[in-house]
Amino acid sequence: VQLQASGGGLVQAGGSLRLSCAASGRTFGDYSMGWFRQAPGKEREFVAAIGWSGGSTYYADSVKGRFTISRDNAKNTVDLQMNSLEPEDTAVYYCAANEGSQATTYIYGIDYWGQGTKLTVSS
Repeated sequence: VQLQASGGGLVQAGGSLRLSCAASGRTFGDYSMGWFRQAPGKEREFVAAIGWSGGSTYYADSVKGRFTISRDNAKNTVDLQMNSLEPEDTAVYYCAANEGSQATTYIYGIDYWGQGTKLTVSS
């Protein structure tokens, strides 16, 4: 499956932004989807994930209550709504897919990665 992430940019602390990921090439509904991020000088880390039906969602503690992941299986898209952004959220955000109903929070469980979209949160 091919993943194309978009929506990154520059936003002030406290602001909001929505990332979107468009999938193509395989049956989108066969995949659980997620977002990971990588800040400069740091390892890639889990942000949020959603199962293939959209019924199960998972969040890193650092974004819980601020970020919301959602998917539209008819449009083959997965979005990440980010509110109350903090400078610590600055990173390149990657859309990710793993085959199956159960979403994964582990990098090594991901089957496909998108190209990344950069978010910068200014203080």
